[in-house]
Amino acid sequence: MTMPLDVRQCIRRMDADGAGPTEIARALGISRNTVAKYASMEDLSPAPPLAPERAKPAIDPFAGWVSKVLSDDLSAPRKQRHTARRIYDRLVEEEGYAGSYATVCRFVREWRLAQRQSPGDGYLELDWAPGTMQVDYGSFVAVVAGRSLELKMLAVTLPQSNSRYCVAMRCERAECFCEGLVEVFELVGRVPRVMVLDNATEAGRMLFGKVTESRLFSQLKAHYRFESRFCNPHSGNEKGSVENAVGFLRRNLLVPVPSVASVDELNARLRVGCERINSTSRNKFREPTTRTFPADFAAMMSLPGVRFDSVRWLGARSDKRGYVRVDGNSYCAGPAWHDRGLVVGVRANSVDILADRNRRVATLPRCWGEGELVRNPLSLVPAIVARPRAFGESTIRRDMPEDLVAAIDRCDRPQVRQALRAIGRAAATSGFGAACEAARRIFGGGRVPDGASCDMLARRVAAGERDGGGVDLTAYDRLVGEGARLRVV
Repeated sequence: MTMPLDVRQCIRRMDADGAGPTEIARALGISRNTVAKYASMEDLSPAPPLAPERAKPAIDPFAGWVSKVLSDDLSAPRKQRHTARRIYDRLVEEEGYAGSYATVCRFVREWRLAQRQSPGDGYLELDWAPGTMQVDYGSFVAVVAGRSLELKMLAVTLPQSNSRYCVAMRCERAECFCEGLVEVFELVGRVPRVMVLDNATEAGRMLFGKVTESRLFSQLKAHYRFESRFCNPHSGNEKGSVENAVGFLRRNLLVPVPSVASVDELNARLRVGCERINSTSRNKFREPTTRTFPADFAAMMSLPGVRFDSVRWLGARSDKRGYVRVDGNSYCAGPAWHDRGLVVGVRANSVDILADRNRRVATLPRCWGEGELVRNPLSLVPAIVARPRAFGESTIRRDMPEDLVAAIDRCDRPQVRQALRAIGRAAATSGFGAACEAARRIFGGGRVPDGASCDMLARRVAAGERDGGGVDLTAYDRLVGEGARLRVV
């Protein structure tokens, strides 16, 4: 049985604080073997689901009744309180419950674990200890590859030393937020013991004193073993350090509006800018940040051996063309995967499409528009190889050089199949663009591309070889002939 995520968090946090297995097991009411299992895990990144989620537990319609029974028990003598077995028997006899005893056990255990949390969970401590981290978002505009984009800035501070860091990202979704935190952890070289967050982020929020976290952020917490605390609604002053840092970093690092080739380039600039700012900053006691930062560093935890994979896994069904829809955009798995149930892994900058028990069928760049189609031309090649006549109307034509398209159009069906199969083979190692260029040159030399010649020439194109105006295929012919002789022997 998989342990609830909040219990896993508690195990790893208490283990990081130096508590022994026996102490943790006694505090949480679980076995030492369970403590050892989750305390020693190296990687708690989310794994892709292998099966559809289970239906709602049969206990759900009776959750209110069970919660009331357990609440009433709090005022009863300890030896006269309901066990899970007694609650199950009463549910069957009095309420007509038809579910399993194990489901009742899980509900009771989770309810009791929730009651053990201190009343102050989720509220901000205003006395900032070394190693405590504050996190917030800000918006800004940058010109990226010639386009004006509204981006998000993830701002992070260590209030004790007044160290400040920031990461630019396209949105605030959980996978982007978690990936930004991972980048900050690796930049600092350590992990905070306590993280204080706003009440309206993708990490989670507090409502009526109860915190609800996103699953991905909870997995990140368990992986890195830190504790989170959320500000009260409309109480930005409770994390004033990072609130001030958002405006300060924006004014000092993003004015004038930056113009960059990519978001990665922008983040490289921001890292340098933060280093410069931290080298001259002071904390609230007017002590240099360079002198007080070692106390923050010493109070933080070491990075684990495995980097957290900030991925949000979704189930999706492809349409008749082999596209799956994610966040308002369509991503192409390929025609061979049409009308199939697939698993999609959404990361900050990429989308993975998996099938057949996590076999990867496509990795595509993430799109941030609305209603856009994202595809890898290579995914269309197998379908066209199987049906060469489809090349005349295929969308792959607009991804190829015009003279290459014209050359393929002049081929008969076997030649079309041969040329596209060769391009597909070469693209797997050298990229689609290099494979097309190699095929174009071979056609220019009066030959229909084959697998060996196209692959070898594509490797040279990918390495930077320029078209000299013609292609000498003698070496390729000799090599292919030698290969044929070897196969005969």
